[in-house]
Amino acid sequence: MRDPISKLVSLTGKRALITGAASGIGKATALRFAEAGAALELVDIDELGLKGVKKEAEEFGVEVNTHRVDISRKVEIDALWKALEGREPNILVNNAGVYWFKDFTEVNEDFYERVMNINLHSVFWTCQHFVRARKDEGGVIVNVSSIEAFLPFARGLVHYDVAKLGVVALTRAIAREYGKKIRANVVVPGGIETEGVKRLKKEAIMKFDTEKIGISFHFNARLPMGRFGEPDEVARVILFLASDLASYVNGAIVPVDGGFLST
Repeated sequence: MRDPISKLVSLTGKRALITGAASGIGKATALRFAEAGAALELVDIDELGLKGVKKEAEEFGVEVNTHRVDISRKVEIDALWKALEGREPNILVNNAGVYWFKDFTEVNEDFYERVMNINLHSVFWTCQHFVRARKDEGGVIVNVSSIEAFLPFARGLVHYDVAKLGVVALTRAIAREYGKKIRANVVVPGGIETEGVKRLKKEAIMKFDTEKIGISFHFNARLPMGRFGEPDEVARVILFLASDLASYVNGAIVPVDGGFLST
């Protein structure tokens, strides 16, 4: 029997864990998932931001739990999953990440390890917990990478590029090894007007950082659609991948970049 669209896109009866949920793409995803009926486990280091998202998401009549977690520390990730025993999520969205600029020649071990812990290692450990919990029952993973993983554009992001390409390799390996029960896909955003991007733009103008202003200008000039995207435009794609609309999509890399990678 052919299921209606309303059933295929529904997440009613599902529980989703979303990292980096206090703002940007993570917040937008939490609200779309709540609208689709999912119970939510929201993770971020920004406790105040989480409270705001929780209030908005609860307006859709779903259960919302928040967790202040420093995902750069495996011990805190382990503690989170311990706390989730008995209500393990069947959808995982690894969205949290940091976008810190530093010249390649100036990157030291402490900086490199912190960036990798947040942008890659946290994704590895969270996925590992998820697969352990769901390898028999099944589930869905959506990891968030970046266009920088495929087309390094901005200077000072070598460390970021390495981590985000690692997320792609991790996702596809999981899809290959556990694909009979778990679908794992990766979203590749580019040029999204998150709070962090807005802050970087403002700082560049205030400090008259000509290099970053130039990067922004040239980035815009390459965008076929001529504009930056909104976090909700990425969230809609994540919702699609998490839902039964994408029931035969596994190991896919899905750009949400206004056509940037096509140029």
